[in-house]
Amino acid sequence: MDGAAAPARPAGLSAYVAVSQALGLTLLLATGAWLGRYRGGVAWHSALRLNVHPLCMVLGMVFLQGDGIIAVFESHRAKGIPDMYSLHSWCGMAAFVLYLLQWLLGCGFFLLPGASFSLRGRYKPQHIFIGIALFALSIAVCLLGITEMLLFNIRDSYSRFVPEGVLANILGVLLVAFGLVVGYVLTRDEWKRPPLAEELALSMDFKTLTEGESPSGGSQ
Repeated sequence: MDGAAAPARPAGLSAYVAVSQALGLTLLLATGAWLGRYRGGVAWHSALRLNVHPLCMVLGMVFLQGDGIIAVFESHRAKGIPDMYSLHSWCGMAAFVLYLLQWLLGCGFFLLPGASFSLRGRYKPQHIFIGIALFALSIAVCLLGITEMLLFNIRDSYSRFVPEGVLANILGVLLVAFGLVVGYVLTRDEWKRPPLAEELALSMDFKTLTEGESPSGGSQ
């Protein structure tokens, strides 16, 4: 222990993180309530396969989106519905492709040892921007999907404020609120985690190995 005082917790950050997590949990509960109460639940080997798609998209556009995309294509095939004709499907596929590229580029620049320190530094702002843009695009895709699903299933009664339509609208508002809270947290510079001492040491060691520079910035 070097006796250094622990860094002060940024004012307000804990509250916003708590709000974002509460919104996220509420969002998942609202999704489950909508699919379970009005759409018959979730099942893969039945006509309810399509319901796997919105559930997986809301749960995680990164880790579970593959299952969600497979579910919607198989459901369309079983029902004879054309693929990739709507704005929702176009934006959804764009998000899927961009997520794949983001993952591949992130591995190439930050995980594999081939990229130099300076190249990683130049790519990092783009990596951060693409991540935020994909988060916003994912929410937009979910909103388009909710609207499309409602128009498919309750087109004639939607305008009469039926319970399913009201719940789905609330789900959309929760998505927007969740995105706004997370976006606000991401844009506050004073809430960004400072690099740890060991992270700085690793960065300088990597810079020395890849560019032949000493930790003090001079050439070897």
